[in-house]
Amino acid sequence: MSDWLPDTPRTLTFPTAAYVTLAGAEWLASASPHPHTVQTLWATHPTAPSVLPCGTAFDVINAPALFGRRMVDRLWSAGPGSGPVAAHRGRILLFASPGTAQRLPSLLGWEEWARAVPPLLCHGGGDAVTVPPLHPCRTTEEGAEKVDDDATPAASRWLVAPDVRTPWLPGPDVLLWACVRAARWAAEEDHEEKHEAAPQGPVPALTTG
Repeated sequence: MSDWLPDTPRTLTFPTAAYVTLAGAEWLASASPHPHTVQTLWATHPTAPSVLPCGTAFDVINAPALFGRRMVDRLWSAGPGSGPVAAHRGRILLFASPGTAQRLPSLLGWEEWARAVPPLLCHGGGDAVTVPPLHPCRTTEEGAEKVDDDATPAASRWLVAPDVRTPWLPGPDVLLWACVRAARWAAEEDHEEKHEAAPQGPVPALTTG
């Protein structure tokens, strides 16, 4: 698989890879009870999405697109960073440590900002998720390669691609922090927009003496 999974560096200023690396693909495949079968499928169909079980190698927190992007932004700008992150059918998939799907909803229940957090889908043991293709390019009718982007609502792609065999994955406490920060950010933006849209009062009429 190394011929089509190049090593792509990731830094704090560019926390994403265009491709899943060979090491990242091995980590993803480890979630399956039959990793060699998954790797064989990817070797022949690198541009096809896959379905992988949660609960062993990772859990997944599934958030609405805008709120999920705010979470990722907070994680990278003011927090410890994130694990792999994907965009899929208008949602953001944040890969988290196993057990997060069970604990995060409970932690949110005790948080005063919980009402400002949109419904999250938490996928853990017994669940499965669709992950984007390992290779982002697809072939057009003319035979040229085209990269999917956000212009297509159903686009499925990696925002932070897996690049190592043992990626760091945020736990429920880190994602709770990200949820609260994203909710506060949204509330502040909404307050500013309402303030700017509010009428400023009547303009006093000019008088002549």
